[in-house]
Amino acid sequence: MSEKCLQTKSLKLVLHGPKEALAAIKAMSPEDRAQVSPEWLARLETASQPDPWVHGFGVTLRNGDVEVGSAGYKSRPTSDGVVEIAYGIAPEHQGKGFATEVAAALTAYAFQSGLVRVVCAHTLPEPNASTRVLTKCGFRFMGEVIDPEDGLVWRWEKKQE
Repeated sequence: MSEKCLQTKSLKLVLHGPKEALAAIKAMSPEDRAQVSPEWLARLETASQPDPWVHGFGVTLRNGDVEVGSAGYKSRPTSDGVVEIAYGIAPEHQGKGFATEVAAALTAYAFQSGLVRVVCAHTLPEPNASTRVLTKCGFRFMGEVIDPEDGLVWRWEKKQE
């Protein structure tokens, strides 16, 4: 698996550089853009090289260049080997298993890096499509937590086997 492109059965996750990541943020709706961490945005604006832990990936169909979403990590792995994944699939491409493929690819990449022992994810505190995706990918529900940026969320974890 190349660091610049992760591939799944149906998708390619193409590593964004700082310019692509900034362009993707500028293309977001004002509501979505308001959810971008100011600290992360500040790091992004000073970055010069692509970094999978910071800039994320564009998600395209493997058999073409149709962009279906984006994915990445909320930050670099912590010193104790924990990293959080995040992903989004465009509404017109939801319900096709793409989010499950993306979550599995991000998790596999994190474990293969040698830097991660636990991958976590946060969801809205209710059963929904993301909770089903994480369950399919082998994540365990850990309970409710307060995320500094998102407030009350459900925490999910998968430990390296």
